[in-house]
Amino acid sequence: MYELLKDLGAWLVDGEQWTGPDGIGHRLAEHLQYSLLATLVAAAIALPIGLLIGHTGRGAFVAINLSSFGRALPTVGLVVLVFLASGLSMWPVYIALVALAVPSIVTNTYAGMTAVDAEVKDAARGQGMRAHQVLLQVELPLALPLIMTGLRLALIQVVATATIAAYVSFGGLGRYVFDGLAQRDLVQVLGGAVLVALVAVVLDLALSGLQRVLFRHRPAKSA
Repeated sequence: MYELLKDLGAWLVDGEQWTGPDGIGHRLAEHLQYSLLATLVAAAIALPIGLLIGHTGRGAFVAINLSSFGRALPTVGLVVLVFLASGLSMWPVYIALVALAVPSIVTNTYAGMTAVDAEVKDAARGQGMRAHQVLLQVELPLALPLIMTGLRLALIQVVATATIAAYVSFGGLGRYVFDGLAQRDLVQVLGGAVLVALVAVVLDLALSGLQRVLFRHRPAKSA
């Protein structure tokens, strides 16, 4: 075990390992690109859905059950299915990552909207605010802590799962895991896994810190 950890440390700090098209720097950039793009697309889909059902109270049962279905969906199986239908491209990866991210965002956005005190909304309407003004000026600001929690959870899940890009011969940090398995190189496999875990932890800590700064007077809750 000691020798394995020693070899892993040497692999991680090797300067040559960080340069070139197969270097850690390049693979890290690819991994972040896949993760951020998938999360942004998921947010563009999920936020309007969560805001709408939270504001109107309609469709909550269907939306939450669809979210549960999305969480139970096997990511690799979805990649293979889309891969067989569309051929070799990044589409299978992005579709799977978006499907993984949507449930957390929908659920937390809906929870944030429903957590807004009904008396606050009634008071806003009593002042003559229209429905869209109540949504944008009252409900959305109060729901933001939970919405950001959903975005943070979605991003971390996507970062941890974006290794599947290497499953269909693309890049990212998963390249080290799959190449290492193919070559029976345990150090490379562990190196890839450690890098993915570090990226997820760093992003989680950074976003948690940002939440605490932005909402220090309103502690965020999780759904």
